[in-house]
Amino acid sequence: MIEVEQLSKSYGPIKAIEDISFVVEKGEILGFLGPNGAGKSTTMRILTCFMPPTRGTARIAGYDIFKDSLQVRRRIGYVPENAPLYADMPVVTFLKFVGDIKGLSRRDRLRQIAQVMDNCGISDVQSRYIGKLSKGYRQRVALAQALLGNPEVLILDEPTLGLDPRQIIDIRQLIKGLAGQKTIILSTHILPEVSMTCQRVIIINRGRLVAVDTPENLTTKLQKAPRLLIRVEGPAADVVRVLGAVPGVQTVKQDGTGPKNVVTCVVESAKDRDVRKEIAATVVRQNWGLLELRPVDITLEEVFVRLVTEEKESAA
Repeated sequence: MIEVEQLSKSYGPIKAIEDISFVVEKGEILGFLGPNGAGKSTTMRILTCFMPPTRGTARIAGYDIFKDSLQVRRRIGYVPENAPLYADMPVVTFLKFVGDIKGLSRRDRLRQIAQVMDNCGISDVQSRYIGKLSKGYRQRVALAQALLGNPEVLILDEPTLGLDPRQIIDIRQLIKGLAGQKTIILSTHILPEVSMTCQRVIIINRGRLVAVDTPENLTTKLQKAPRLLIRVEGPAADVVRVLGAVPGVQTVKQDGTGPKNVVTCVVESAKDRDVRKEIAATVVRQNWGLLELRPVDITLEEVFVRLVTEEKESAA
């Protein structure tokens, strides 16, 4: 559905993105990650025909962004990071305006407006002026206008920015519900959001592609050693020291201290070494309370930091 080939964009001597290539399959939700200034928004603006690349090309639904930009735009719903909304328009009037721009017939326009307002949870504010809405509600209006016209592709740049936790869950469920129906590129700084929503992840840094894979495969590839989370009722310093001396244990990192001297640690062991029995036996010998002991994977945040850091060190 989306094919990007050797895409580059330069502003004079500054390279915003350089030789980026990836493919997004039909119906897939792709997470687009990178630190600030990495080139995420630049890539999205190119894909939506907002600006041309310096080099390379891209095709959306088979249409080239250079040769068939109008056809590309007809098939895209776009929510930029700071969505441009008309503050002096009521919500429903704005959506009618957008429907007109997208060429919807009156019948389809009214039906689709009612549907997207319901999906985005803005039916109750449809008569209010956009400028009087909270930031969260304005973000919902931006998402609603992107859905108008039933586009095949959605490109969402920080769609949950400014939403409260309840609203984030609602929008996440909405986006997940579109999987299989629409092809979605989702940029966000909320990395747990990516794990819960996206089937694959792209990570870019300093304009270059760092990784393309599923969140599960990225964690598997980068987890160099088995890890255990352990919660013990005992003195923190002694727990860290004693567990670190267990045969097969490589590192013990304290992750917090709770009430009644309860300490939480993450233990890394040698590869292919299961140290759960040894750790449990050690805790019992010390007369500590073993409250929890379970395997844990590295998080997507750790994957992101590690990849970006490694790429930065490699560049240096």
